[in-house]
Amino acid sequence: MKSSNSISLSRNMSRFAIYFVLIAMIVFFSVVADGFASPDNYLNILRQVAVNGISAVGMTFVILTGGIDISVGSIIGVAGIGTATMMIHGVSPAYAVLLMLVCGLLIGIFNAFFIYEIKLPPMIATLATMSILRGVSYIISGGLPVYGFPRSFTVLGQGYLGPIPVPVLILAVCFAAGYFVLEKTAVGRYVYGIGSNIEASRLSGINVRKVMYMVYGICGVLSALAGIVLLSRVNSGQPKAGETYEMDIITATVLGGISSNGGEGKIVNVIVGLLLMGVLLNGMIMMNIPDYYQRVVKGFVLLLAISYDKMSQIKANKKA
Repeated sequence: MKSSNSISLSRNMSRFAIYFVLIAMIVFFSVVADGFASPDNYLNILRQVAVNGISAVGMTFVILTGGIDISVGSIIGVAGIGTATMMIHGVSPAYAVLLMLVCGLLIGIFNAFFIYEIKLPPMIATLATMSILRGVSYIISGGLPVYGFPRSFTVLGQGYLGPIPVPVLILAVCFAAGYFVLEKTAVGRYVYGIGSNIEASRLSGINVRKVMYMVYGICGVLSALAGIVLLSRVNSGQPKAGETYEMDIITATVLGGISSNGGEGKIVNVIVGLLLMGVLLNGMIMMNIPDYYQRVVKGFVLLLAISYDKMSQIKANKKA
């Protein structure tokens, strides 16, 4: 009985470890960084994580199937440049946004085609897409910022609904929709099943092809939406927008307990992983830590998160 209680306690500690880390980090930065523990800064953190968080919802779907999409940063960039370019050439903001969301969907389908039909490893396929889209961003913009679109468009990135920033509301809607699909629908069960054992899922009658196209399509659409929100926030299209974002997005997803091997994890915990990364980056900025040191820290965080995930899997396999 004692052994059973000990195992249960160990599992609970492991499950809630990320919450303890987040609380400890908030306390630490509240002490060492002036102005960190203020309502305005907490809202600022939420606004800062909104772009990565929107894309992280799509990344959660992809990683749960055992895949990965490292083209999300480039999708964010090309969506911003594409939307800005269309608007300065007379396309209404609503049509520009809709067209770029469709483009995001097509990019996701493009990735899924090479991953599922051609059998390329997800990292290789999406690495190629990342390079292609980054080049497209520079071709469209000529390497220069794109600006001069309607001020009303800035509501998506800079507006408020009451005291809540609009990007945070968009993030909340995306997470709520992701939670509903993964936890309350058959599609969610199929996503988890494919990540756990793709062959068993296929033999049980799941349309694996359809689900794979769907998850990469979702990731593409949400990354495009994230790029549009970022464009609205900074009020200009930058060809470099979204560079290295894929690292923060993947880190937040894995920190949130989504297994890098697929089939395990809850999207609710991805919110905590996202907040942890947001608090870490905001705290380092407020402490005036240079950008290149921040990159080192983020790299170690990703390494530790994936290492912890792998060690947990090895331990679980030994117990099994």
